[in-house]
Amino acid sequence: MTARYEDLHAQSLADPTGFWADAARAVDWAVPPSTILDDSAKPFYRWFTDGRLNMCWNAVDRHVAAGRGDQAALIHDSPVTGTKRTITYADLLDQVSRFGGVLRDAGVAKGDRVIIYMPMVPEAAVAMLACARIGAIHSVVFGGFAPHELATRINDAQPKVIVSASCGIEGSRVIAYKPMLDAAIEHASHKPSRCILFQRPQQIATLLPGRDVVWDAAMADAAPVECEMVEATHPLYILYTSGTTGQPKGVVRDTGGYAVALKWTMDHFYGIRPGEVFWTASDVGWVVGHSYIVYGPLLQGCTSVVYEGKPVGTPDAGAFWRVIAEHKAVALFTAPTAFRAIKREDPQGTKIKDYDLSSLRVLFLAGERSDPDTLQWAESNLQVPVIDHWWQTETGWPIAGNPMGLGLFPVKYGSTAKPLPGWDIRVLAADGQPVRAGDIGAIVARLPLPPGTLPTLWNADDRFVKSYLADYPGYYQTSDAGFIDSDGYIFVMARTDDIINVAGHRLSTGAMEEVLSGHPDVAECAVIGVADSLKGQLPFGLIVLKNGVTRSHAEIIADVIAKVRDEIGPVAAFKQAIVVDRLPKTRSGKILRGTMQKIADSEQWRMPATIDDPIILEEIKAAFREAGYAQLPQNEQKLPAGQAN
Repeated sequence: MTARYEDLHAQSLADPTGFWADAARAVDWAVPPSTILDDSAKPFYRWFTDGRLNMCWNAVDRHVAAGRGDQAALIHDSPVTGTKRTITYADLLDQVSRFGGVLRDAGVAKGDRVIIYMPMVPEAAVAMLACARIGAIHSVVFGGFAPHELATRINDAQPKVIVSASCGIEGSRVIAYKPMLDAAIEHASHKPSRCILFQRPQQIATLLPGRDVVWDAAMADAAPVECEMVEATHPLYILYTSGTTGQPKGVVRDTGGYAVALKWTMDHFYGIRPGEVFWTASDVGWVVGHSYIVYGPLLQGCTSVVYEGKPVGTPDAGAFWRVIAEHKAVALFTAPTAFRAIKREDPQGTKIKDYDLSSLRVLFLAGERSDPDTLQWAESNLQVPVIDHWWQTETGWPIAGNPMGLGLFPVKYGSTAKPLPGWDIRVLAADGQPVRAGDIGAIVARLPLPPGTLPTLWNADDRFVKSYLADYPGYYQTSDAGFIDSDGYIFVMARTDDIINVAGHRLSTGAMEEVLSGHPDVAECAVIGVADSLKGQLPFGLIVLKNGVTRSHAEIIADVIAKVRDEIGPVAAFKQAIVVDRLPKTRSGKILRGTMQKIADSEQWRMPATIDDPIILEEIKAAFREAGYAQLPQNEQKLPAGQAN
């Protein structure tokens, strides 16, 4: 363990105001804060309350002012369109300041909301930064969301303007956005006054006269605007997460705390220097895209890659290696599921040898639990540190991980290492009492949360308290379950809903998945708890095999059942598994375990709005039926997307 990490973590907990006051000096302030932490309205803590700044100035203008305008800010790499485009910091400043003028001309002022419904094109980042420039609050909705889901966000955020594109591209499919946007607005009770549409050549959309304007025409007529300095507590954006009530939760992110936290992580956690190429293979619709495609790299003065493609299929399992080699990326940040897809297509990593990856010095994985087998496969084939780290939409930046910028400490496979400075992480039992080291419980964070985390939910303070603070007073409930070992390493094993109760024993599905993924024929897997009249629940495994596997499914299933019995014990009662062609996932790579559990147990379920391919659930349902599950007629009564389960 590095002494520097230990010192900083101890300082951050003993003197949080001093620690974050020092971190805040790395950000440009119009009015530097004198109040670092305001705890006068507990449990609603606020950071840097009397400071004033502008996020766009810190991400764009200050780099141009420092003479670095010719440096690349964004590289758009789109294998699905066969195009590449580089935007310098000077170019970005020009586009952002003029699009700020477009928004001003549309009547958008400080505090107004703007929904951004865009594919992975640089214009999405331009729209985000332009909102920040004028003090508007943006809410990015993943491009291609179904009309119903988009309508719920329109009603909640009540945007004055929606910025969209004519289409997105998923693999070889062109997805028309405009019909979905029109249907969402028709369905919504709130109506935006203006829609600004970026027309893509792959599909030209039809405009609605009086409401819709074309991006290029609006930009041609717009006058650039300067940055408006806002309070540190002014909301920068609202980012919606799916709620269990059918009403999405709007996570609020403030400006000052977020800027300070992201700048700190780029230096101390990711270890990335200004001018280097940092590639986050995600989407601006997710928190990872907000934090580490747009704001974090630009705050640091890096070059950020905006990638419109997939880890496989655009065109093959060498797609990531091409991007790293061509753009000389020093770091890649992606989801474990991306590497499982690559490993499945190219188990021996032969395509890696086709590219010069000498620029790459680190791989970061987050978004879902990284199984040790996948992490070790990446280590072996890339020959760089592979860092699994843990965080959430709500937190905005990592809770725990191995800090590249502070000096790496020993890896424990299956662990996201130790909490970052600012985070006081505990594991509690259902009664709120601490559990012993190594015992599974609810992972919580002691209040106050550090800067950059959610201060509340949009127009829903009571829901914020009920969702995150009520079950464990004085703590933020992460809704993740796991344990902390005797060395202080955190093991995030599952969502709390994925801890299953087998004959009174609380068991982690994540631990079983770790065993399954270690089988040499298994590319990826999921374990869910299915209802059992005798034991309450039993674990059920779903396995995807690597390409080229010729052994029978029955042999492999017998292997993994024996492997779980040997490594976890008979108490796991793991006796059932099936082989499937693929697992249902969200577009960010999270496996839809909860939905599969409902299908298996013949409960009503809803089609998730973020699912990558809805057809997969029909395949899973058929596989469950063959195994003797999902038999009852009410299982067919799935709820519309967005309706409560």
